[in-house]
Amino acid sequence: MKLHVMTASGGTMHVLIAGAGPTGLTLGIDLARRGLDVRVVDRADRYFAGSRGDTLQPRTLEVFEDLGVLDVVLRQGSPVPTTRVHLDGNHVMDRRSAEPLAPTPDVPYPNAWILGQSQTEAILRDRLAGLGVRTELGTALLGFTQDADGVTARLSTGETVRAGHLVGADGAGSTVRKALGIPFTGTTDEAMRMLIGDVAADGLDHTWAHWFAHASDPMNGVHLSPLPNTDRLFQYHAPLPTGVTDACLDTLQDILDGFVTGVRLSRPAWSSIWRPNVRLAERFRVGRVFLAGDAAHAHPPTGGQGLNTGVQDAYNLGWKLADGSPGLLDTYESERRATAERVLRISSALLQRHKDKAEDAHERDESTRQLDVTYRTSEGRIVPGDRAPDAPVVDPDGRRTRLFDLYRGPRPTRLTFGTPAPDEPHTYAVLRPGHTSPGPYVVDVEGHAHAAYDASHGTCVVIRPDGYIGARSD
Repeated sequence: MKLHVMTASGGTMHVLIAGAGPTGLTLGIDLARRGLDVRVVDRADRYFAGSRGDTLQPRTLEVFEDLGVLDVVLRQGSPVPTTRVHLDGNHVMDRRSAEPLAPTPDVPYPNAWILGQSQTEAILRDRLAGLGVRTELGTALLGFTQDADGVTARLSTGETVRAGHLVGADGAGSTVRKALGIPFTGTTDEAMRMLIGDVAADGLDHTWAHWFAHASDPMNGVHLSPLPNTDRLFQYHAPLPTGVTDACLDTLQDILDGFVTGVRLSRPAWSSIWRPNVRLAERFRVGRVFLAGDAAHAHPPTGGQGLNTGVQDAYNLGWKLADGSPGLLDTYESERRATAERVLRISSALLQRHKDKAEDAHERDESTRQLDVTYRTSEGRIVPGDRAPDAPVVDPDGRRTRLFDLYRGPRPTRLTFGTPAPDEPHTYAVLRPGHTSPGPYVVDVEGHAHAAYDASHGTCVVIRPDGYIGARSD
């Protein structure tokens, strides 16, 4: 067996990430852009090729902007499509899950965005490769041990590697979680089985989503939603009939034929059978080993929360691993486990509405946007723990910019409202029109920054690297 001894102190490898899905890739990008040595390994021998988690929530779009991939995500994806409702083969209405919201000064991306998971992963892989890190397929984590100084891991390639920390982003069946003996408590609904897949549908307009059902039971049917930047593929959703055990094209076609004739499915790219899983790991950290994404929490697909929550895990953990202080690392579990528990309640409630065939089962719940996630520990107005809002401002040369432009990058940012900024890196004064400052500053011409932060003269706000308020004084 080859032995590659890698230590964070020696500068060879700081973090080993098991799992190259959206969570592992996001974490890899965040660590690599901070100059940390990282490896991202995955047991699969090929990249995932399906749409699965295809809904990107507004807070995830903000994270992707900071990570430098938003432009590509927006270019390849599309807004949530309107659904054409067909009952007994007749088009009866068009329906939106929610009316699109207009951008505001504090929320630049208020609406969900549709992009197949495999495409999102490809974009993240390209960004990671641009930072000098390539994902390693066919490389399973076989086992590991840890001590006070690091983690020693055995890989299926025959390597034994040493890292400062190990992160299990290896899915609901996580090898890392199981090796740690962490219970994954919750439920699996064996009575509810759904078919999901990516197929072409000849005869359907690809600019719309389509719902096919019977007028006598309009809430039970087949949903075909267009996948952007594909060869006219649709994501297919339908209940799995009793006794059916496969997800082949003939099965998908037979189910659709029960609701409408004349729509032929072809070119299956991916299909699967899923059961609603609602599970939460009892711990997100044991020593130098962490859990993130589906390894830590399993969500039903309702509300489009699973992928997004995993991305937020990674974004929360990256800067803390880079800092390395024990007290800060302790906050990962307390912040993200509470958030995952809350999100699971939201997605579970949406699932129950779906099972009850409620009329509003597919309508947007504002909490699914993940803009209201907070790590605050006290009540009241904006305090440490809230998401830092965006706002338009003007730089000293009169060019329009945004607070998000000031925050971008792997470091904290300090704002002082109405007073000169201290002589510290990444610190800016936010001034009213007609004022200047001897240090770095921006001008809040329209007053949106002061309003978003409920700031008065002398207010100081520190923005954490993950875009949440870390400290505030008035």
